[in-house]
Amino acid sequence: MSHQHLYEAFYNQFNTTTTPRLFFAPGRINLIGEHTDYNGGHVFPASISFGTYALATKRTDNKLRFYSMNFPDIGIVECELTQLDYQPEHNWANFPKGMIKFIKESGYNIYSGMDILFYGDIPNSAGLSSSASIEMVTGVILEGLFQLKIDRVDMIKLGQMVENDYIGVNSGIMDQFAIGMGKSGHAIHLNTSTLAYTYAPIQLPNHAIMIIHTNKSRALADSKYNERRTQCEEALADLQCELQIESLGELSPEQFEKHKHLIRNNTNRKRAKHAVYENARTRDALKRLAENDLHGFGKLMNESHLSLQHDYEVTGIELDTIVETAWKQPGVIGARMTGAGFGGCAIAIVENDDIKAFKQNVNRIYEETIGYQATFYTAAIGDGAREIIGEVI
Repeated sequence: MSHQHLYEAFYNQFNTTTTPRLFFAPGRINLIGEHTDYNGGHVFPASISFGTYALATKRTDNKLRFYSMNFPDIGIVECELTQLDYQPEHNWANFPKGMIKFIKESGYNIYSGMDILFYGDIPNSAGLSSSASIEMVTGVILEGLFQLKIDRVDMIKLGQMVENDYIGVNSGIMDQFAIGMGKSGHAIHLNTSTLAYTYAPIQLPNHAIMIIHTNKSRALADSKYNERRTQCEEALADLQCELQIESLGELSPEQFEKHKHLIRNNTNRKRAKHAVYENARTRDALKRLAENDLHGFGKLMNESHLSLQHDYEVTGIELDTIVETAWKQPGVIGARMTGAGFGGCAIAIVENDDIKAFKQNVNRIYEETIGYQATFYTAAIGDGAREIIGEVI
């Protein structure tokens, strides 16, 4: 959608002639390191060219008006700057409301209401982190409109607080970090326990990162996500009977194998095994990329999916069909699910010359197996959350 269409929609919805400012926050993919972020491990995400656009102006009163072009039936959601508590009927608008609430409570001077129009081109239910994208674009809106200087890592932590304490999803910090700190042409190798990070160039002159959307609703994802987190916490508590560790991310695979008998519940043991081995794979992935060992990187992606399928059990028939079919296609370096699972997306690294056949073959087998088609996107890795001034996206 063109910027002009966004401006026209803003003027029409809010019945104003005041020129708004334009902001953008990307979505993200995670190349490897799934369900490790809340286990104190490493992740390897990248911000992508799809994301959330927002047009915003200040008002002369304390009224907040939110409108999403993605949810036109909901219409304009209104509240006062002094009434930012979670309201189920406010639906998607709770994400920007929560961000405004927490930034305000952190001592930043948000002294007037706003009109904000949102438009996201992240596919619905894709698991590419549309909620964190909305949170981070709201953060940069407040920075811009109220001339604030918010440390970006502080803003990222506030976005995670919105998910955990306001929305009620016990997610880690990866999504907001990738979206807030994204850099064009680079992935971020992040230690989630210390927030130490390294930018890793992603140079794929002969390959593309394909995103394959299952088009399956992810309605169960949040409840199952919280369940997996609880299982990992229980496994950690068992290990702490003998080990002085704060997170599963501190363990090497060798240490895990030596002490896994301490985890009393078999299911919890499998969940912890994934967290530990996935963390090791993610650290290895950085080395593979640094050595230009793309095939080694792809092998780690494949192993990641198998672990998510069998030990963490978050894939499902849709993701497994896409990934297992992808593995058999010419020109595929590696493929895995990305995101929380239970639907959403898979990613694959595919040689450019094989992309057309890859899409046709994977889609044909997916439709034969599942009954409907997948959707394919090529991921461009872009910059993080920002104001758009004279920039073409």
